[in-house]
Amino acid sequence: MPPPVRRLGWTMKRSRACALALLLCVVCLVGCDHATKLAAETALRDHAPLRIVPGVMDLVYTENHGVAFSALERLSLHPPAWALFALAVVATSALLALWFRRRRAAWPEHAGFALVVAGALGNALDRVARGHVVDFIHVRFWPVFNVADILVVAGGMLLLLVHARRAPRSPPPHISASPP
Repeated sequence: MPPPVRRLGWTMKRSRACALALLLCVVCLVGCDHATKLAAETALRDHAPLRIVPGVMDLVYTENHGVAFSALERLSLHPPAWALFALAVVATSALLALWFRRRRAAWPEHAGFALVVAGALGNALDRVARGHVVDFIHVRFWPVFNVADILVVAGGMLLLLVHARRAPRSPPPHISASPP
């Protein structure tokens, strides 16, 4: 059996390699998000919606000056872009801190964090570069969204599944037939 120090060194090397791989995944996902937004801006900005599945899914260029799925616009709230960016920085920083604390977690949890961080960064960078977020995927009965939104939702769902599987299951409370 190798000495503990050597084993610790191997673990740290492996940990650094995993962290680097996750960082590379985040960067690639942000790149994919921005590539699709650029393609949507170029191909759809001054054109009619592109029907992918008629009556179900279209590609249409929209500018989202609010938060995800235009939630604040439905409430007639219009915060300035800098406030939304500041909120995104705070939320992403908190998420990164939580992710760092979970560095010994299993790969599905890391994948969930990577997806959420990539999506948050994709939209935050869009807001800095353009002053708004480019949305272009429209599914019937759902607000227009983008790849970053898909990443955030998919990562959030993955994190919920991971934590739901880990949550201890307590037996139902015992019901007594006689009063106490």
